Amino acid sequence: MIANAAASDGGGGFHGPSIDEFFPPIVLFEGTPFALDRVMLIRILVVVIILVVFWLGTRNMKLVPGRGQAALEFIFGFVRQSIIFDTLGEKRGRRYEPILMTMFFLILSMNLTGVIPGLQLAGTARIGLPIVLAIVSWIMFMYAGVREKGGKFWKDSLFLPGVPWPLYFLLVPLEFFSTFILRPITLTLRLTMNMIAGHMLLVLCFAATQFFFFTVLADGNLIGLLGIGSFAFGVAFTVLELFVAALQAYVFAILSAIYIQLAVAEEH
Repeated sequence: MIANAAASDGGGGFHGPSIDEFFPPIVLFEGTPFALDRVMLIRILVVVIILVVFWLGTRNMKLVPGRGQAALEFIFGFVRQSIIFDTLGEKRGRRYEPILMTMFFLILSMNLTGVIPGLQLAGTARIGLPIVLAIVSWIMFMYAGVREKGGKFWKDSLFLPGVPWPLYFLLVPLEFFSTFILRPITLTLRLTMNMIAGHMLLVLCFAATQFFFFTVLADGNLIGLLGIGSFAFGVAFTVLELFVAALQAYVFAILSAIYIQLAVAEEH
């Protein structure tokens, strides 16, 4: 947690954030295959909250919506139109809408836990969940291509049109690597690294604030007033992290939709 990063040693030194924060101690079921640490508990909590919020928001839909229903309809409409229908078209988009919609809201909610007091760690800041989501995206890409184009999907994906055939010995392995290997890797790393970087920045700012105020200033050293600046940077980075949380959910979902569109496109 943020307070731990600011802990002092015997000499009163400052300790910044470390990668160990993403691997907290086991909280429940230690020593079993079902061991849960704080990250896993955050992920479970997020899933439960998503289910409850959408169940409450959709169980009694009205023709004239209240504020809660209107807010949900606005968010759903934005994701449906800007990510799904604008990329895949309405007919094809409806086929993949449930999974793309789930992917967006799951990533968004997991990302936002990184700025919620008491949680302060994004559920996507550890690579396991982003890997699973990237694999789901990769499976959708493969399914869409094979379902709509059959064997032609592999030809369109690997063989660029209008290229002299000797170049295929070079281009086919490159296309295979970039299309079937690199895409899920980049989806995974982009999401994970952004959430890790955001967490480290926030911890650094607020840990420095705590150190300046409660260690340096408490000892009568006016240098501790630098904590005002580190706190201001912490607030600014919190706002930025909220934007990044939404942006990364959008990017992940729209790239997944784009990959589906590339899989079913008639031309490479």
